[in-house]
Amino acid sequence: MTMMDPLIVFTYKPQHKFSSFLCVCLLMIITFIEAQSNLCRTSCGNIPINYPFGIDDGCGSPYYRHILDCSELGKLELRTPSGRYPVHSISYSDPHVLVTDPYMWNCQDGDNFRPTRPFSLDTSTRFSLSPQNDYLFFNCSEDYVIVEPKPIFCERFPDRCDSSCDSASYLCRHLPECATALDRSSCCSYYPKATESLRLMLKYCASYTSVYWRTIGTSTTTDSPTSQVPEYGIRVDFDIPVTTHSLQCQDPSKGGGTCGFDTQTQNFLCLCKKGNVTSYCKDIDISEHRKAGVIAGAVMGVSAAGAVGIGVGIWFFKKVRAKAPITCGVQSNENRLF
Repeated sequence: MTMMDPLIVFTYKPQHKFSSFLCVCLLMIITFIEAQSNLCRTSCGNIPINYPFGIDDGCGSPYYRHILDCSELGKLELRTPSGRYPVHSISYSDPHVLVTDPYMWNCQDGDNFRPTRPFSLDTSTRFSLSPQNDYLFFNCSEDYVIVEPKPIFCERFPDRCDSSCDSASYLCRHLPECATALDRSSCCSYYPKATESLRLMLKYCASYTSVYWRTIGTSTTTDSPTSQVPEYGIRVDFDIPVTTHSLQCQDPSKGGGTCGFDTQTQNFLCLCKKGNVTSYCKDIDISEHRKAGVIAGAVMGVSAAGAVGIGVGIWFFKKVRAKAPITCGVQSNENRLF
């Protein structure tokens, strides 16, 4: 017999059937592990993507899972309950994300106010609105909003000082980039304590915009003092979860791995270039021990054909009822926004 169907070979040689199928499963698992370690992209366009963020599932910290999205054109967006917002930049030394909101008022709008929506954050993440933001509201109804010069109002009503919208604010008198953009409209500055406060303000105001204070210069020398300039946008601060595992994984002397997590359990994983999943990449004993035992739910980049191939293999293996069954398969994970 010169040609033989592989299924006939397995049926004819049962001892070869088990070892062959085992090898195939292990090879596919190792391939998937390598795919995940290589799939953790480190940039989107010109914006670096470092821990704790990831734009591929299973990369970065689970606290920021499904938060950033990178389009095929290399455009990075931040997902929040109120929508998607283009990311202008990310700073890891002074942890914050700068986003723009196309719905907010801008200089080109002038006195023509467009419908807008309040910006909000998911409270289950480690994001927070930066105190370096200022919010300007335009054409607010004085029947519902206290529009007063803040210093004078606070002297008269100290217990209600926080509820006033400052009509004499510096930013209203010096709108960034377009000081004379408003001809007939009123402006006041108010920092909402919560999303609900922002919604109420927009209920009685025509529009709003966010201005953050960007720090320029450096304070390392007296010749280069720091200063701040106002720019349009929203600064969102974030926390970087620092653990022994994350420090060891990223340590160049320990292999310089990529911090990730199991997409099923969300437990920490250190993803290594050689395709192993360890506590840190130069720990050879651990890496060799875990190669075969890695959880398939943590695997990324599995093609549909590969998943079907494993499923067919499992079905076949159960069909022939081998004495030492192996479970080789990819656990599914339902993507969710929050």
